[in-house]
Amino acid sequence: MPAELQTRLLRVLSDGQFYRVGGHQPLRANARVITATHQNLEQRVKEGLFREDLFHRLNVIRLRLPPLRERHEDIPALARHFLANSAQQLGVEPKRLAESTFKFLQGAAWPGNVRQLENLCHWLTVMAPGQQVEIDDLPAEMRDTAAAAGTHDWQELLAVAADDMLAREPGTVWANLTLAFEATLIRRALAATGGRRIEAAQLLGIGRNTITRKIQEIEAVEAGPNQPPSEIGQTQ
Repeated sequence: MPAELQTRLLRVLSDGQFYRVGGHQPLRANARVITATHQNLEQRVKEGLFREDLFHRLNVIRLRLPPLRERHEDIPALARHFLANSAQQLGVEPKRLAESTFKFLQGAAWPGNVRQLENLCHWLTVMAPGQQVEIDDLPAEMRDTAAAAGTHDWQELLAVAADDMLAREPGTVWANLTLAFEATLIRRALAATGGRRIEAAQLLGIGRNTITRKIQEIEAVEAGPNQPPSEIGQTQ
């Protein structure tokens, strides 16, 4: 949002009044404001790209809507809904996804979020040859992306890493893998919450004191004995 528009919006929110284009008499605003963004506004404020006073005006009741890649359990219900809508629009019978196709879709990255799933369901309604949609019926680019990213189960990858460390670094495997595992979980949770530790702890299902202690332990180990610890997450 341009800086000038931020100023105008802040004025309306603060004064409850606005002027028509070319008008000279203030008009009373009677509206509820709902805003949405995919950006980290706290970081934008720190960078001087978003007004802090406007941020606090807007940040009254805050809801985080997780992207589709963080709620794969919703994909079957959403897919059925979108397939039914597409079938109704086109006047045809709704397609059905095979169980293997559901699992494939639940493992996808979904960079286009829910809109991408909706578009896919419309494409399948038109292009899938049979009533039951198999993995091979999905768009080639989607199957190729999944193949390039790899479909290994994370536990299989962990097993490979464990075997390698058991051979190369015996006696350190438990401590090193546990530290890496916890550090990855905490960093991903902090990334999902914009650095807010309390919310990150809630996402992980641990307590506030636990995540603080874990962060301190990880920072100390990663910094080494002669270096100041790096800061994994600062926002409380």
